[in-house]
Amino acid sequence: MGRADPEEGHLPAPVKPPDGGWGWIVLLGCFVITGFSYAFPKAVSVYFKELMKDFHVGYSDTAWISSIMLAMLYGTGPVCSIMVNQFGCRPVMLIGGLLASSGMILASFTTNIIELYLTAGVLTGLGMALNFQPSLIMLGTYFDKRRPLANGLAAAGSPVFLSSLSPLGQVLLEKFGWRGGFLIMGGLLLNCCTCGAVMRPLDAGMKRKMEKAQDKYEAKEMLPIGGKSEEGISTTDGTKKTKKAKKKPKKGKKLLDFSIFSNRGFIIYTISKFILVLGLFVPPILLVNYAKDTGVPDTEAAFLLSIIGFIDIFARPACGMVAGLKWVRPHVSYLFSFAMLFNGLTDICSARASNYTGLVIFCVFFGISYGMVGALQFEVLMAIVGSQKFSSAIGLVLLIEAFAVLIGPPSAGRLVDALKNYEVIFYLAGSEVVLSAVFLAMATYCCLNRGKKKEPPTEKNPPGGGSDTEEAESDVQEAEEHSSDNHQPPHNTDNTVVAASEEANHVAEEQSGEGGGCPEGHGEALARDGCNADQTVERDSF
Repeated sequence: MGRADPEEGHLPAPVKPPDGGWGWIVLLGCFVITGFSYAFPKAVSVYFKELMKDFHVGYSDTAWISSIMLAMLYGTGPVCSIMVNQFGCRPVMLIGGLLASSGMILASFTTNIIELYLTAGVLTGLGMALNFQPSLIMLGTYFDKRRPLANGLAAAGSPVFLSSLSPLGQVLLEKFGWRGGFLIMGGLLLNCCTCGAVMRPLDAGMKRKMEKAQDKYEAKEMLPIGGKSEEGISTTDGTKKTKKAKKKPKKGKKLLDFSIFSNRGFIIYTISKFILVLGLFVPPILLVNYAKDTGVPDTEAAFLLSIIGFIDIFARPACGMVAGLKWVRPHVSYLFSFAMLFNGLTDICSARASNYTGLVIFCVFFGISYGMVGALQFEVLMAIVGSQKFSSAIGLVLLIEAFAVLIGPPSAGRLVDALKNYEVIFYLAGSEVVLSAVFLAMATYCCLNRGKKKEPPTEKNPPGGGSDTEEAESDVQEAEEHSSDNHQPPHNTDNTVVAASEEANHVAEEQSGEGGGCPEGHGEALARDGCNADQTVERDSF
């Protein structure tokens, strides 16, 4: 519905995000992919004790498995961008699902920790990276008006899968051992291939339909007229061909578009995100040990993370709904700044919590703010660079974040070992998050909003803010208008003949002015319409 059939000679509507329909299936696939990508590296930690016994290694050695997975997820961003721009989202996701699954299956047959690093770490991590980034790109393709809500719902996959994969891993470990658990986990990761299969390209099929419909329009308009106005048609076709010839030479799509660094909004976002990641993940990593040092029992200390995950499940979709409101969405970057500020102040205010009640309150507020940050981070990036450049932007951002991930938590761990004081770490992490929030808000206001006010009224968007999408839509609209000029309703076909005859009449009048009469040898239509123009106009005026 709402889409014309090219077989009937009607031009399809311009390709726009449907904000629903098959997009909900795409959203479900993105939900699953996000859950596996963020929760799987943490859920694998359930098997660490058994791996330590079998391979006779320490905890830090086994912890490198999760670290390598996360490093691959973040660090291979540009590689994913290049592959998506070259081959498309669906093929890349299918390959990624196979790599992720084969990595865990091969890991179940390993005999030393190095082989685990290469299989469960590198291979599975690369596979999840090849799924995560394309799924976000497809989500931005299918949603526009409801994109904040879609991003919030997709981001909720992380806490949902974390709360389910960890207990599942424990059950598999008890019944089948770590090798059987890895094998079954590898089978579960094949669901990534299913999610990749549903990522149907939105624009490719529509563009082919538009080209076919355009050709049929031209053919149908040429056939009924016949030889009555051949010269008029030839002149109009000549102008069409010259226009098409001018539009034909287009630049090939870049594998990795570095021109986004000329976008000030992207630079501001990247710097802010780097500072944010330095301190964002530190509190949840150190929370359990911090609680144990204050005298909280082990089971209750572990339950604190469950509180964060439970609150996070509801915070992300709720924040997505708020970000989608008409009066909020134009200022979504300020909402993102507020979320980061909220998170940083939560860390600072809870640094001196010394009992279990204080830690529970901290987990509630941290879960809310952490969910807000998770729901808004990619929505803000999409709003800054546009859907056409998002594939390159997210790859470069994830690469930069990889350095922050490798710097932040390890540095916090070393400070804990040196100072034996968690309070300083919470103050430091909270200060970093607050700094990123203040920087994003101030830089957005000073560098972007003031720049927009100084721009002439004809320019509505800042440079790099989705200009490629607007150009593509303008090309589609121009092609649609061009074909609609040639297309007339069936009951008004005489008007087409009149238009062609008037053009031929004009040519005849010019030649008659020079040669003094009707020119010879210009065909039946030209002789009749050119010499009896008054009769033609008078007849057709009725």
